[in-house]
Amino acid sequence: MSGTSSEAVFRTNLSLPGRRQGKVRDVYRASDAAGAPLLIVATDRLSAFDVVMPTPIPGKGRLLTAMSLGWFGFLRAKGIVRDHVIGTDLSGVAGLSDAERTMLAGRSMLCRAAKVVPIECVARGYLAGSGWNEYRAHGTVCGLPLPPGLALSSRLPEPIFTPATKAEEGHDENISFARACDLVGRPVMERLRALTLSIYAAAAEYALARGVILADTKFEFGFALDAAGNPTDELILVDEVLTPDSSRYWPADGYAPGREQASFDKQFVRNHLLELVSQGRWNKEAPGPELPESVVSATIGRYEEALARLALPPFAGGSR
Repeated sequence: MSGTSSEAVFRTNLSLPGRRQGKVRDVYRASDAAGAPLLIVATDRLSAFDVVMPTPIPGKGRLLTAMSLGWFGFLRAKGIVRDHVIGTDLSGVAGLSDAERTMLAGRSMLCRAAKVVPIECVARGYLAGSGWNEYRAHGTVCGLPLPPGLALSSRLPEPIFTPATKAEEGHDENISFARACDLVGRPVMERLRALTLSIYAAAAEYALARGVILADTKFEFGFALDAAGNPTDELILVDEVLTPDSSRYWPADGYAPGREQASFDKQFVRNHLLELVSQGRWNKEAPGPELPESVVSATIGRYEEALARLALPPFAGGSR
């Protein structure tokens, strides 16, 4: 589906090579050249419990792109990590119609190609989600022991790094740091752990100063490709960054441990879906259920409020 800026974009079919479809993003190569940049399109699809819902959230892709670009600009200013963004100007990408360029405006990024490390790099500063479930059962999160007596939504003594396997389809799976080292090598994982925690610390401090708690988030990294399409040793931040799709955001003024928090992310959708699960109307497997209009409008409203509260600096453009 494609069209004007006011229409939802559920799926794209551009006349560009190498099309890949993730849960939310459609990815193309900008040309047939080896090592050509990627065109990454944020659709209005929404994924929850690793299942893509059949109902789009109109405008979500543009909000995600604006937030990602703002955070990429913030991180560049901090000098923590290099990233894959080249820019948003698609004038040099051949083969796109005027209608496609209109549809892509605000929801696409031209990015350096990379060999992605197949590990989701998760930073947690608070006890929530799957981490809370594991802690209740075993006193650990991804095998890391935590102090006794923590409550739901408690702030952790210090942020922790909890990797997960990266699944194109189906469910990501939390794994131990040792298991991640077995999969991609200890030197790589030690670099990823340090980068993940550094990015989280800087972003959490920035967000909290604006009344937003960044409870947890996940990143993806990859090794940049050279002009011949071969991976280099340059490790860069890829995909989206610090959006409500990949992060758990809470309003600081209403925070209290011991209960679920109000959120600026897709937890609203998750709660709706969990109610369906409790009623036996869904089993957390594909296909997902249609979302009612009330859930759609409330979700986009939360994304909009998160972007407004964070007041991120505009993206300056150019690769780094």
